[in-house]
Amino acid sequence: QLQLVESGGGSVQPGGSLRLSCAASGFSLDYYGVGWFRQAPGKEREGLSCISSNNKSIYYADSVKGRFTISRDNAKNTVYLQMNSLKPEDTAVYYCAARSRITTVQAMCVLNRGDYWGQGTQVTVSS
Repeated sequence: QLQLVESGGGSVQPGGSLRLSCAASGFSLDYYGVGWFRQAPGKEREGLSCISSNNKSIYYADSVKGRFTISRDNAKNTVYLQMNSLKPEDTAVYYCAARSRITTVQAMCVLNRGDYWGQGTQVTVSS
């Protein structure tokens, strides 16, 4: 069964940090672009950060640039999103997605493109 599973979400105070993980099973992420997306209640899904299969291209949305860092560990078939300086407006359900053919990482993120999607993990930032 091909699937992505996110973990690492939770509740944190403003200014805190979390690290999300996206683990793939049934296929290798080595050949996929991978992205992190989020959706807050009443809002459209937003592409936050996407990384190419060869790690040479990375895109960050302006809303998270300088605070979030995407990385991948091919040996663990996992992609991470390190989130620092969290704000209440970062509260959302966070999803990861993998896409086998991408034109650019920016396109993957901006157009919300993914072949496989995880089930999501909740992140709540509140004092």
